[in-house]
Amino acid sequence: MNLSYFISKRINKDHEGSFSASIGRIAVASIAVGLASALVAFLILRGFQTTIVDKIYGFAGHMQISRYTLKSNNFDEPPISLTSDFYTHWKEYDFVTHVQPIGYKMGILKTEEAVLGVVFKGVTKDFDSTRFTPSLVKGHFPHFSDSTYSLEVLLSQRIADKLEKDIGDEVIMYVVQNPPRFRRLSIAGIYETGLEDFDDRIILGDLGLVQRLNNWPDSLVGGYEVFLRDPSDMEAAENEMYDVLDSDLYADTADNKYFQIFEWLQMLDRNVAIFLVLILFVASFNMVSFLLILIMERTNMIGVLKGLGATDLTVRRIFSWNGMRLIARGMLWGNVIAGGLGLLQSQFHIIPLDAASYYMHYVPIYWDWWAIVLVNILTFVVVNLTLFIPTTVIINIRPIAAIKFD
Repeated sequence: MNLSYFISKRINKDHEGSFSASIGRIAVASIAVGLASALVAFLILRGFQTTIVDKIYGFAGHMQISRYTLKSNNFDEPPISLTSDFYTHWKEYDFVTHVQPIGYKMGILKTEEAVLGVVFKGVTKDFDSTRFTPSLVKGHFPHFSDSTYSLEVLLSQRIADKLEKDIGDEVIMYVVQNPPRFRRLSIAGIYETGLEDFDDRIILGDLGLVQRLNNWPDSLVGGYEVFLRDPSDMEAAENEMYDVLDSDLYADTADNKYFQIFEWLQMLDRNVAIFLVLILFVASFNMVSFLLILIMERTNMIGVLKGLGATDLTVRRIFSWNGMRLIARGMLWGNVIAGGLGLLQSQFHIIPLDAASYYMHYVPIYWDWWAIVLVNILTFVVVNLTLFIPTTVIINIRPIAAIKFD
């Protein structure tokens, strides 16, 4: 049996009820609370990032393709042909999973109570509604017809509240063009993403209506939304896209188009990293304090062991084993606490949020197992490295003086 490990176990039993035992429990509690806080912070952070990013990608795709234009108004785009080389052959590109045609038209919604400027986003039956379903509050997605265009639309909850309308009601949209036109639209459903860029101005309907208002044939659309197989490698996909697109087409990533939101999410990463550093510092400080107190209590034992021929390394390992045992105990409780809190929140949504400020109605939880493992490894390694600080005191302890120490 390992001598250092055997003696550390005996010390662990013998010092129950001592002052060092109380300090040890405090050290375990600090590690448990600190690790749990760090894990919960990462679960929430990943939940925020995943929820918001999924909403953006579900609404606008990973990339948007449009025709080059010098106009500053992105909602009055020149059309693209559905017979373009990219659209007819997109299934041949491994990095693309789905492409859907879209078109925009600016308009004004008018009711008896209010007038509101909006952007009509036209989509087709190829629109990936499954990605959009989590944002659908009530109602259904517009039904499309092969013979004519649909007049059913999706309104955001904010727009519906401003207009005081609900599903089944009708609104009149006046189209901003010359000559002016209007259409009576039926509200098929209400959506809510929590993102102002979408909820404040965009309504969804049939692309056929945009084509009719712009006097486009069925073969012309405003652009494409592209979904990638690996969104994490957006830059590489963008470079490949430039190689396959026609010379008059332009590809823009959602990360670039909504860069303010993505920069905000990156700032959250830095905040959590700082939080983790502070937690590790507190946990390490408590472990150093515990071992120093334990060494002081066991100074006589250290002197006896050295007098019997034990090396400094052997004695240091005795106290390191004690520290590692406490670290493992604290990490076990920390994972249990974090897992329990995360499970409760993910299942019952106990902690609510203001959607106007946080883009969602409750604190989201995302089980990023790699992040959980990395946080545990980092905690174990960093706190264990700090054990070398107090055990260096053992080198300076002289056997004769230690045996006489009281």
